[in-house]
Amino acid sequence: MRTLSLTLLLLPLTGGAAVKSITTVAELQTALSSAKAGDELVLEDGTYTVNANLNCAAEGTQAAPIIVRAKNRHAAVVRFNAQEGFKVSGRYWTFDGLTVEGICSTDQACEHAFHVTGHAENFVLRNSRVRDFNAQLKVNATKNGSGVWEMPHRGLIEHNEIYDTHARATSTPVTKLNIDTGDDWVVRDNELHDFSKQGGISYGAFMKSGGKRGLFERNRVLCVKDQPAGDTRIGLSFGGGGTGNEFCAPAFDPQVPCSPEHTDGVIRNNIVANCSDVAVYLNKAANTRVLFNTFVGTTGVDYRYAASTGEAVGNVLTGVIRNRDSATGTQGNNRSGVATSTFASWYVAPLKGDLTLKGDVSSLIGAAPRNTLAPEDFCARARPASATLGALEHSLGDCPANTGGTPDAGTGGATDAGTGVDAGTGTGVDAGTGTTDAGVVPDAGPEQDPSGDDEDDGGCSASPGLLPALLALLTPLALRRRARR
Repeated sequence: MRTLSLTLLLLPLTGGAAVKSITTVAELQTALSSAKAGDELVLEDGTYTVNANLNCAAEGTQAAPIIVRAKNRHAAVVRFNAQEGFKVSGRYWTFDGLTVEGICSTDQACEHAFHVTGHAENFVLRNSRVRDFNAQLKVNATKNGSGVWEMPHRGLIEHNEIYDTHARATSTPVTKLNIDTGDDWVVRDNELHDFSKQGGISYGAFMKSGGKRGLFERNRVLCVKDQPAGDTRIGLSFGGGGTGNEFCAPAFDPQVPCSPEHTDGVIRNNIVANCSDVAVYLNKAANTRVLFNTFVGTTGVDYRYAASTGEAVGNVLTGVIRNRDSATGTQGNNRSGVATSTFASWYVAPLKGDLTLKGDVSSLIGAAPRNTLAPEDFCARARPASATLGALEHSLGDCPANTGGTPDAGTGGATDAGTGVDAGTGTGVDAGTGTTDAGVVPDAGPEQDPSGDDEDDGGCSASPGLLPALLALLTPLALRRRARR
């Protein structure tokens, strides 16, 4: 009975999660500052202009995540005039259906919409539209109070549109999804487009800094779509531009080289188009599988440096798959060197990612055995035993996910980033072999807090509440009473 009484006493405490309607920035700050496991913060339709970073430090759980969502998808617009938006350091936070945009007067001032650090495991961003930041998502390890590095594992980024409305004028990295450290991150079913750094190199997404088992699947990455072409643009990467040794897992030691940058990554069933450089760049990426992707108007796939190993199978691409600087990737059943004109004869608008069929692709159908690591296609349809090369299983016909956006920056002549200045094989800026080299310029790792303290943040550094303290007090009492019986 006493044990049952203790359970009944704790029930109201664990059942205190709430659904909270948010209509103002002040209400959002208050709800975040008092957040606890199971809370659901619902943003009503409207615009929320925020002039400070918002700390999200409360701890959710697997059974009771903390959810921040729009009541109606994309109708709640959160506008940040701040270097960072949501700074997530607690476990199990989910952001769903938001529109988040940077509105800083200079690009350097709007770094991240979401900065996920430390032990912020199981972060989720889904169904959202995020635009105009240098890195819409930044993920990195941080030291805890005991000086131990903690990493945010098992993140999920799905069904989002992530892009910029202009080339970024900044000295900091421009990568739409910048995932440093952390294992088992999944990036799937996203639309990444129009990313560029003025005079520099940009990426659609990368994972690096000692992470493991990352997955990129069913994404459409358009380096150029609605905005003008220019500068050096790379689609997806494991390894990115490298990491400073002191920020690289597991050693976090300036004297220990960051190699490999990533291990056991998979890139499957993606469409990457209209990039001035490679669709996939593998920098010290061990045992990486590049499987059944379609790469249009790019220079192909680069495995680079001795730590880069793995295989490329079932891909269809404009460029080539190559090993550089002692890399040892293998390849089989790919169709490389496909001209953009050939892609244009097969599909409605391939340079904008629309692979709706219009021509004869019979040469691709049944050309490779189904790979156990890529059992589905871009539209999440099961592949047959003899599979179609590329991201789409054409034996099953078209699917709604085939179509891309509207204006095609890659079909209008001189502005085609896939056929004009080639940063990967020509004499211009080469992200892999030239003076500006995406393979050897390390990202310094976690950014410093620009404010120097957290007092100017949005007031939403949430506490976990009274439950942990009460549990700590009551549980020993119950156990002691059981021992006396």
